[in-house]
Amino acid sequence: MRKHWIDNLRWVTVLLVLLYHVIYFYNNKGVFGGIGGFGDGPQYQDVLMYVLYPWFMPLLFLLAGVSARYSLENQTFAGKLLPNGHDHSAKEWFKSRTRKLLVPATVGLLVFQWMTGYFNTAVAARQGMFEGMSLIAKYLMMAFSGIGPLWFIQDLWLFSLILLIVRKISCCAKSCKSCRFFATRNWVGVVVLVLLGVLLWAGEYTMNFHPRVGTMDGLWNLYKPLFYLIPFLLGYFVFWRDEVQETLGKVWLPMMAAAVVSGALLVVTTFGENNTTPQYLASPLNNLYGWLMCLAMMGWFKAKFDCTGRFAAYMTRSSFGLYIVHYLVIASLGYMMKTYTTLPPMAMYLILTVAVFTLSPLLYEGLRRIPVVRWCVLGERKQTRNVKQS
Repeated sequence: MRKHWIDNLRWVTVLLVLLYHVIYFYNNKGVFGGIGGFGDGPQYQDVLMYVLYPWFMPLLFLLAGVSARYSLENQTFAGKLLPNGHDHSAKEWFKSRTRKLLVPATVGLLVFQWMTGYFNTAVAARQGMFEGMSLIAKYLMMAFSGIGPLWFIQDLWLFSLILLIVRKISCCAKSCKSCRFFATRNWVGVVVLVLLGVLLWAGEYTMNFHPRVGTMDGLWNLYKPLFYLIPFLLGYFVFWRDEVQETLGKVWLPMMAAAVVSGALLVVTTFGENNTTPQYLASPLNNLYGWLMCLAMMGWFKAKFDCTGRFAAYMTRSSFGLYIVHYLVIASLGYMMKTYTTLPPMAMYLILTVAVFTLSPLLYEGLRRIPVVRWCVLGERKQTRNVKQS
């Protein structure tokens, strides 16, 4: 039976990413990207960045690892329950991952995301930094600058490849009895699950703490492949298990309370700092809060939201596409309002929030109806139907 709580948690988290990017676009905390804030004074709406950033991307990678396990172990694939004994080959799975992830993150840059790159590079263009460049060079520059949030799916494709290699050389083939270790011992206690967060804390130290200007250090710290690989593998090897999910579902309320307390302490003690620097991200409190929220959100949705309906089914199908296209809405409208209007800041936030939650679905629905474009931009070969309820 399909686990609807995982679907629901994924699309809710994606919607939080959209909201985060609205605040991020106008932040004045020195966070890379966006167009900047409204002066040097406190922007209390930026609190949302401190609340969301420590956990929502690790959670998406963790859920991706869980889903990869279900697909490769023949439990569910493409929204369908597979019959017992069905062998969904790793080759078929990776082929689908390549189309769904790598195509939008490469071909899609040239077809669609260059428009996002146009607004990302607009400030540089106005400063004359592109003078003397050929039209093709400018186009390629805009395409590269249009990657934006697509770093997530580029990482995810790489992790899918790494996972196949790990499965080949590890003891986690279904025929290996030692892989039953975690299922046959009383290891799923809450303390053990919380302590797994130490792995994420260690992963933060794979960043370059002193990035050099003009090098790839900044991109390395953005993609953080060794850090994000950890929750992906934890999802695949640990959190796919029913007993782990049941444990989280039973303790979601105290886990959420602990996460809220640690998050409040984090915000109070660090508000005003750039919350994306390696030093900030590697702090014990940031990692404690981020990991507790990952566990709490999984437990909450397991306990309360393991259901579906027409809207949930639509969001399950479309959330990936919304993630792909949403930043064009933010970058274009956000840039135009701040550059060419005198609207008050709160009006810009309100307009941009409404726009990203209304125009993004319209843009997605339009693109998925254009045969070649939907393959290039969304990684879809044909129009997908609504996910049926199990």
